Amino acid sequence: GNMSSRKGLNGACSVHEYTGSFLGQTAHFKMTSVCGHVMTLDFIGKYNSWDKVDPAELFSKAPTEKKEANPKLTMVKFLQVEGRGCDCIVLWLDCDKEGENICFEVLDAVLPVMNKPRGTERTIYRAKFSSITDTDICNAMNHLGEPNRNEALSVDARQELDLRIGCAFTRFQTKYFQGKYGNLDSSLISFGPCQTPTLGFCVERHDKIQSFKPETYWVLQAKVNPEKENSLTLDWDRVRVFDREVAQMFLNITKMAKEAKVESVSKKEKVKQRPLALNTVEMLRVASAALGMGPQHAMQIAERLYTQGYISYPRTETTHYPENFDLKGCLRQQANNPYWAETVKALLSEGINRPRKGHDAGDHPPITPMRAATEAELGGDGWRLYEYITRHFIATVSADCKYLQTTISFSIGPERFTCVGKVVTSPGFTEIMPWHSIPLEESLPHCEKGDLFPIGEIKLLEKQTSPPDYLTEAELITLMEKHGIGTDASIPVHINNICQRNYVTVESGRRLKPTNLGIVLVHGYYKIDAELVLPTIRSAVEKQLNLIALGKANYHQVLEHTLDIFKRKFHYFVDSIAGMDELMEVSFSPLAATGKPLSRCGKCHRFMKYIQAKPSRLHCSHCDDTYSLPQNGTIKLYKELRCPLDDFELVLWSSGSRGKSYPLCPYCYNHPPFRDMKKGMGCNECTHPTCQHSLSMLGIGQCVECENGVLVLDSTSGPKWKMACNKCNVIVHFFENAHKVRVSPETCDLCEAALVDVDFNKAKSPLPGDETQHSGCVFCDPVFQDLVELKHAAMRHPMHRGGQGKRQGRGRGKGRRPGGRLNPKKPKDKMAALAAYFV
Repeated sequence: GNMSSRKGLNGACSVHEYTGSFLGQTAHFKMTSVCGHVMTLDFIGKYNSWDKVDPAELFSKAPTEKKEANPKLTMVKFLQVEGRGCDCIVLWLDCDKEGENICFEVLDAVLPVMNKPRGTERTIYRAKFSSITDTDICNAMNHLGEPNRNEALSVDARQELDLRIGCAFTRFQTKYFQGKYGNLDSSLISFGPCQTPTLGFCVERHDKIQSFKPETYWVLQAKVNPEKENSLTLDWDRVRVFDREVAQMFLNITKMAKEAKVESVSKKEKVKQRPLALNTVEMLRVASAALGMGPQHAMQIAERLYTQGYISYPRTETTHYPENFDLKGCLRQQANNPYWAETVKALLSEGINRPRKGHDAGDHPPITPMRAATEAELGGDGWRLYEYITRHFIATVSADCKYLQTTISFSIGPERFTCVGKVVTSPGFTEIMPWHSIPLEESLPHCEKGDLFPIGEIKLLEKQTSPPDYLTEAELITLMEKHGIGTDASIPVHINNICQRNYVTVESGRRLKPTNLGIVLVHGYYKIDAELVLPTIRSAVEKQLNLIALGKANYHQVLEHTLDIFKRKFHYFVDSIAGMDELMEVSFSPLAATGKPLSRCGKCHRFMKYIQAKPSRLHCSHCDDTYSLPQNGTIKLYKELRCPLDDFELVLWSSGSRGKSYPLCPYCYNHPPFRDMKKGMGCNECTHPTCQHSLSMLGIGQCVECENGVLVLDSTSGPKWKMACNKCNVIVHFFENAHKVRVSPETCDLCEAALVDVDFNKAKSPLPGDETQHSGCVFCDPVFQDLVELKHAAMRHPMHRGGQGKRQGRGRGKGRRPGGRLNPKKPKDKMAALAAYFV
C-alpha cells in the first residue's frame, strides 16, 4: 500500500497515514508518537513558591495537578486534533511501567474527542512488543491486549512521593544552608528518596577508606628448581601471619630443609560457565567498568540503538530467554560480521548450546541484537555498546569454557606449600569474550608423589593491608540493585543526579569520590535520622509500589502511609537541623567571611559582598540580607548608578561578548516593585515610567522571534551597539561604530516601534550624503535596513521564560525583519519505522 507522512501541528511529531486491515476490516490508520511523558506532576499555584510556603505543607496540604510536560510541544492539543473522529486507538508505548503510565496520559487526551463506542464495542488496545522488527511488530498487532492501570498507578504513586518528599527536604535544606554559607559548591542542596541512599553508599565506602588503619603482615615465599633454568614459585598454605617473630620462626624452620618434597598431585577438570542472558543492570555495569561509559550515557545510547531497530528493548530485569525465542534466527543475522563470523558459523553448523536458566521477571526478554550492523553505521560509543551486546548474546549460546587444573602440594620441613596450574582444554564462550579467558600461567613440571626438588630460595616478604578503593559505578549499580534502590530504568538517573549536584566526582576508572558537601550531608543524616540515608525505607517503599503494579496494594493507602512516615521524619529533621549545621560549620565558611566587596546596600550604604560560588549572590553582612542574582554569567558594578526606588547600586549582568547584558537592581530583582513584575527581572523588564534604565525608556519593539519579549537597547554595548530581547536569546546588532544611540519618545507610524536617534562620527558614518545623524525606525526605515543584523545569544539566561499577557512596551516591528526565523532542532520521530511495517 501507500503511506503519506506529514508533520503534526506541534512540529515535533510526524503523522503517518495509510489504509490497511484492522481486526479483519478495512481501516484508515493514523500513526504518530509522543516525546516522552505527555504530562508531569507539579504543585498548583503558590505552592511552587519557595518563599511563600512552609515546606512541611507539601506533604499533605499542597494540592498537585497534572501539567503538560513540555508546554511548547502542545502535545495534548496535537493528540486531540489527530484523535478527533477516530473509532479505535492502539497504544504502542514502551512496554514497561513508565510506558503504561504514558498510555493513560494519551487516553486522557484523546478519549473525549474520539467517536463514542457503539454498545459494548471495544475501542482501546495495547500492543506488547520488545523490539522494532517486522516479526515482533506483526506479532504484537495480532495479539493486542489492554493497558494495565495498576502499573500506571504505581508510576503515579512514585511520582507523587518523589515530588512531595524531595521538594520538602530540598527546599528546607537549600534555603537553610545557602543563607548561612558562602562557599557551598552546589546551587541546589537536594534530597531524594532514592538519590540520598545512593550517595550514602559512596560516603560509606569513603568512611571505610578514611578510618582504615594498615596492618603489617609477613608472607613466606619459596622457590623450587624442578629444572635447571626454570624456577617454580610456591604459595604458603598459612597465607600470612601478623607477628614478625612467629614469621621469623617459620623461616628458620623451613631454611633447615634442603629439598621440597611433593606430597600430592591432583588434576581436576573445571568449568567456567557461559554468561546468563543480558539484562539492563549487567549492561550498565559492563558499560561503566569495561567501556568507560557512565550509566546515563550508556542508557541513552541503548535507547537510540533500540529505536533504530538494532537491539531489543534495553530496560529489562530478565536473564532468561523465553521458550519460543528464535535463538538461531537471531544468530544467523550475525553470520557475516567479520569480527565474529567464524564463531557464529561454527555454532550454526555444530548446533547451539541451550542457554543457562536465568531469572524470568515477567517483563521483557533479555537484551539481544536484532539486526546486523557495522562500525561505520553506528560509530563510536554506539558501536562499542552494540558489539558488547552482540558478543554477550553469542556467548550465551556458546559452550562453557573447560580447563584442567593441576594442584601440586609440597612440604618444606613441617610447612606446606602449593602451586596451581591451569590448561585450557576447550575455550568455549571465551573465544567470543576473550576478556573472560583463563590467563596463561607457567606450565607445571610433570611429577609424582614423593618426588624431591632442590630449593632455590626461601624468604620472608613484609607487606601491609590496603584500604578498599572508592566505589566504581559498576559496584554502586550492584549495591543499588541488591538493596532495591531505584529500578533498572532509574538507577542511571540517580547516579547522574549525585554527580550533577556536586555530591560526588567521577575519578579515573569511573570511581565515585564524595565531595565535602556530599560527605557532610550524609554524616548529617546519620546524626539526625539514619533512615533518611540508609536503603531500608526506600527498599520497602519500592516493594509497596510493586504491589500496586500487581494489583495487591491500594494506591491511596500506600501513598498516605508513606507520606505520613516522611512527614514525621521531616518535622524531626527540621527540629534537629543544628546537628547537621555543626558539621557544615567545619567544612564551609559563613557568608560574612566570603566574597569580595562589590556594590553598596541601599539600606545601610555599606558595601555588599559578591559571592561567586554557585548560586552567585550578594550579601550585606551589616543588614544580614542576601540577594539572589542571575546565574551563568559575570556580574560587575554598573557605573556606580543607583536605583531611584531603593538607592541600591546597580550591577551589570553579562553572558559574554557574544551574548547579552543588562543592568539590575539587587533589591528589585528579589522584591519586584510593580504589580506586573515577577521575581528575577532586571531593569530591561522593569516598568518604571521614568528610570533611564527601564523597559519604558529603552524598549524599542516587540521581539521578532518570541511572542512576549521586547527588544531593549543595551546602552553599554557601544561601539558595537545591539538590542536584545528581554525574554529569549535574540540579539539584534546595529549601527556599529556609532557615537551615540538613543531611544526616542516618538514611535513609528507603520509598526508602532520606538524610533531610534543615531549619531555617527563623520569619518565612519555609513549614512548617505556624509550625514552623521539620523532618526528612524529600526524595522521600517530604508536608511537603517542595511545596518541591522539579527543574531542569537551565545548562551540563554535561565531566568528568561516566556511571560503571560500583554507587556508595557513598544509595538511589534511589522516591516522588514532583521533576519529569518530560528529553526529549533526537533526531536526525532520514532514511529515512522513502526508505521512502515503496516504499509
